[in-house]
Amino acid sequence: MNLFKRAWWRLSGHPGKSLMLVGLFFVICTLVLSGFLIQSAAARAAADAKQRVGAVATMQLDINALMESGKMQSQGGGGTPGLIGKEGDLHRELVDKICTSPVVKQCNYTSDSGAAPTKSTELYQPVPAPLGQDTLGTDFFKADGVRDLNSVAAFRNGDAKIVSGTGIGPGSKGDAVVVEERMAKQNKLKVGDKVKLKVGELPPPGEKPNTDEHEFTVVGIYKNSTADTGKYVPAITNPANQLYVTPEGATKLLGKDPAQGATVKQATFTLGDPGDVDRLKKDAEAAGADLKIFPLDVNDKQYKTLVGPITRTAGFATVTVWLVAVAGTAILALIVASSLRERRKELGILLSLGEKKTKLLGQHLVEVVACALLAIGLSAAGSQFLSQGVGNWLLAGEVSSAKDDAANADSGRDHSAVTGPGGPSPDGSSADKSGVDPIDKIDVRLGMADIGKVGATGLGIAALATLVPGTRVLRLTPRDILVKGD
Repeated sequence: MNLFKRAWWRLSGHPGKSLMLVGLFFVICTLVLSGFLIQSAAARAAADAKQRVGAVATMQLDINALMESGKMQSQGGGGTPGLIGKEGDLHRELVDKICTSPVVKQCNYTSDSGAAPTKSTELYQPVPAPLGQDTLGTDFFKADGVRDLNSVAAFRNGDAKIVSGTGIGPGSKGDAVVVEERMAKQNKLKVGDKVKLKVGELPPPGEKPNTDEHEFTVVGIYKNSTADTGKYVPAITNPANQLYVTPEGATKLLGKDPAQGATVKQATFTLGDPGDVDRLKKDAEAAGADLKIFPLDVNDKQYKTLVGPITRTAGFATVTVWLVAVAGTAILALIVASSLRERRKELGILLSLGEKKTKLLGQHLVEVVACALLAIGLSAAGSQFLSQGVGNWLLAGEVSSAKDDAANADSGRDHSAVTGPGGPSPDGSSADKSGVDPIDKIDVRLGMADIGKVGATGLGIAALATLVPGTRVLRLTPRDILVKGD
């Protein structure tokens, strides 16, 4: 007799047991499919997050690595020993080459320097220093060399804005300078005027200060939202004395010759994908960078903040899929084994009539697979709604936990401040306010690939649960089945 007919008669003749198998498979397949759907949603969210924020790699001098390399030099061929020397300079030309890497979406670099006032360019000091206070090391302008002024945090978050002229960009001339509005009014400056500044570096003990004056052209005037306090503050910390120049200009104010290459203190590279770090390092080495002395430190804080909770939710879903699959296989195997014991007489009679053992086992497999297919169809109809609700609930708990951890953790310096949100800006102005919040919604979509995966899982469970206990049938004879007990 055809094994498919016998399987149909068995299922239709025992509807209670058939419904029990369908129900058990429905629970297993629904949980497994929900896990797959949550995994897929998390993968899509992570891919979207990569496109939104990527990661920021920061390049700057590692003084310890420079010392270990033996490239520390003394100045002047017998001058003061232990100074960094030219080997510790990060040159703009090198950074510009790295910026051309195809994995870099945006790059910027900064040079920290100071500028001493001259007769034609005075410091803004509304409240003089108290009598007797030494201001030798603070009576300077703070002059930061930048590649792109719009990438500085203070200008991105609205704490500062250009009110006249233009900012500094990659195409600005080397003598360009942007000044604060209060300082410009005190010195009666307007766009296009020339200003003179001195090197803002204190000389080594016993040496005379550098009195050379360097001429700059005012290309823009900006307004800083930080108001005067009405109290004395050191000139170099007063926001009104913050100047922005090009890297060439900053190099001059450091007492170096820009003709030998403008130097920068820190360079940042915004990547479209956190996984592109290795490619960036290869491109940097190909451009001539020594990554031991100028290491690339990757800050993917924003990406981790965005995808951290949803990644943990996907991890929980993965564990659930495996647990349900293993537990379901074990339970179904026990049920099938129990069913085989109950049907000993049926099996013995069929074997004595000449039926092959493999067909008997095939009949049981067909019965279980039929119940599994029905359950897979039912689970596909309801799993999307279940996984959407469960996913949002699990994700809400992870987001809440992540926010509590962030509130209790120390903020620390965020190297993405130059080109990415978060952390203090390189000019010491207020931090960027455009922080990111974790992904708190899950977008579940049911596709044929998900149905295919749960179908393969369900049928695999059906096969294992049937074949493992069914192997006992292959070892028995009709006499053993009909005469002996369990």
